[in-house]
Amino acid sequence: MAVRTMNAGQGFAEPHELWLEGAPALAAILAVPAGAKGIVIFAHGSGSGRWSPRNNHVAGELRKSGLATLLLDLLTPDEEADRRNVFDIDLLARRLKRAVDWAAHRPETAGLRPCYFGASTGGGAALRAAASDLRIAAVVSRGGRPDLAGEQALGAVAAPTLLIVGGRDEQVIDLNESAFNAMHCRRELVIVPGAGHLFEEPGTLDQVVKLARDWFLTHLEGPS
Repeated sequence: MAVRTMNAGQGFAEPHELWLEGAPALAAILAVPAGAKGIVIFAHGSGSGRWSPRNNHVAGELRKSGLATLLLDLLTPDEEADRRNVFDIDLLARRLKRAVDWAAHRPETAGLRPCYFGASTGGGAALRAAASDLRIAAVVSRGGRPDLAGEQALGAVAAPTLLIVGGRDEQVIDLNESAFNAMHCRRELVIVPGAGHLFEEPGTLDQVVKLARDWFLTHLEGPS
């Protein structure tokens, strides 16, 4: 993926590297296609970040459908060195909320309703962040651990939520079913046949793209 460094006055139709100001500053990649219908904020799994090849593939395809994307590192390199932070769902959720606040005040993204796309542990962080936040239009979890959000947070999620799990990822299927049953919002659980946890099998990630794209567009264009 070609990524440019953002200079003052540049547009954001193509992916640009920038920083989310604050303590600490967070590295991110933002792209806002013309006429964007909403913005999808990515919550990566443990040990991953803004350069995740799978999430960048998903982001690129979503942009073709008119969705802005924000891929960011939820942790700094120093924070990642402490493995406890990688699984600190509350910390990751606070960073995601910060990204939503940041996007709401940027001129390029201020009018765009936010969505979350979470992968692995990022699925739990996205749902924890979405709990009781009526700004969030929709959530998609790919091979995620929504159970990590906690039962109280799951019950407080109002945003329509799509849980996507690989058919070969049996343990994670069970965890997603438990999370699904703890939620009260509009929700769906889709099992992709033949897919493992990382959706590396031919064609499986493309199925994720289609499911996520349709889910986001449906709930951005209609009432949640």
